[in-house]
Amino acid sequence: MSVPPRAVQLNEANAFLKEHPEVLYVDLLIADMNGVVRGKRIERTSLHKVYEKGINLPASLFALDINGSTVESTGLGLDIGDADRICYPIPGTLSNEPWQKRPTAQLLMTMHELEGEPFFADPREVLRQVVSKFTEMGLTICAAFELEFYLIDQENVNGRPQPPRSPISGKRPQSTQVYLIDDLDEYADCLQDILEGAKEQGIPADAIVKESAPAQFEVNLHHVADPLKACDYAVLLKRLIKNIAYDHEMDTTFMAKPYPGQAGNGLHVHISVLDKDGNNIFTSEDPEQNAALRHAVGGVLETLPASMAFLCPNVNSYRRFGAQFYVPNAPSWGLDNRTVALRVPTGSPDAVRLEHRVAGADANPYLMMAAVLAGVHHGLTNKIEPGEPIEGNSYEQLEQSLPNNLRDALRELDDSEILNKYIDPKYIDIFVACKESELEEFEHSISDLEYNWYLHTV
Repeated sequence: MSVPPRAVQLNEANAFLKEHPEVLYVDLLIADMNGVVRGKRIERTSLHKVYEKGINLPASLFALDINGSTVESTGLGLDIGDADRICYPIPGTLSNEPWQKRPTAQLLMTMHELEGEPFFADPREVLRQVVSKFTEMGLTICAAFELEFYLIDQENVNGRPQPPRSPISGKRPQSTQVYLIDDLDEYADCLQDILEGAKEQGIPADAIVKESAPAQFEVNLHHVADPLKACDYAVLLKRLIKNIAYDHEMDTTFMAKPYPGQAGNGLHVHISVLDKDGNNIFTSEDPEQNAALRHAVGGVLETLPASMAFLCPNVNSYRRFGAQFYVPNAPSWGLDNRTVALRVPTGSPDAVRLEHRVAGADANPYLMMAAVLAGVHHGLTNKIEPGEPIEGNSYEQLEQSLPNNLRDALRELDDSEILNKYIDPKYIDIFVACKESELEEFEHSISDLEYNWYLHTV
């Protein structure tokens, strides 16, 4: 991938600075393996230099665990002298940060080798490599995310989250009340600021709905015919939500399962495939008879077990699964069925698409999308048949068969011949090394429950 012409990028910087003379600083952002945004803050006078020459950041940025520590077994830390690579701006991502007291802008970056080639361990590049296979076929991916999150109190109880007090009633919500408009009213100022902030940043968020737990909400993003941009929007939306909520004296969490006994946070993605004329190849009056749709479904289902480590990348991710919470635990598909892994909405023939319902909100959107699209491409090119769609409650018809813990998921990923064809095996090694390091630390910790059970009883 060639870097966009400097003149084009400089025009973008010039236009923005002219339109926003009040801006003092610019945050240069890049999402790591966990989707955590990292980077540098510069003064506005340095923005042209960033567009002309980029900025240096160490390659080890993509070998960080969830706590921000370098995992040396990846080979991206001391083994290479913690060497720098160069990061260039992603065109179209320069925007204001509406929550800042001192006027500040932000700009997404992507990492390259010093010679200019994209850096293989940048998750955005991992996705771009998969997307390029569709481009070679004359196909374009159209995608949109649905992102779930909890508003939580800034004060935890014994390290555990609790719902925030309503700014209107002063009470903490306790009941489920899915889709309840009154709950939207309780937090209306914060939620409206999220939508207005998204609009200011060019993030195509069009709706917020109340979800299935106290102070849990979902933001829907518009479809865009660029999966890289769809992931950019998801990363920026999470950052926006966190900062706007903090302005309203609340915190947020995208943790997959913050509360026992309540719904977890999911990250659903809707995908359609467009031909060279912009037509949706899944369009059909009877989706079951559409070969392209069936094959895409078949490929995603076949690769689903190996994709789980990207869809559910943390120890906590697997606590989200359970029939009562509409989280599928077996490869399955169906028409307008929310109990399956791959739902095919059929509202109108030209809107037929795949809705992937497995990933948690803690997933890195780029890696999640890469895994899903690898399955779609595998299915289309190998004409994989998916079997019959599930009608009714899939949980009553199928045994759990997807990996239900991180260690098993990492083994499936490491051993997958199919995903290793789509995602650089060197990157899979780095991802597995980081996650195994986290897993080892988790397994050596002692939980409160263990003390409660065993300290005085054995």
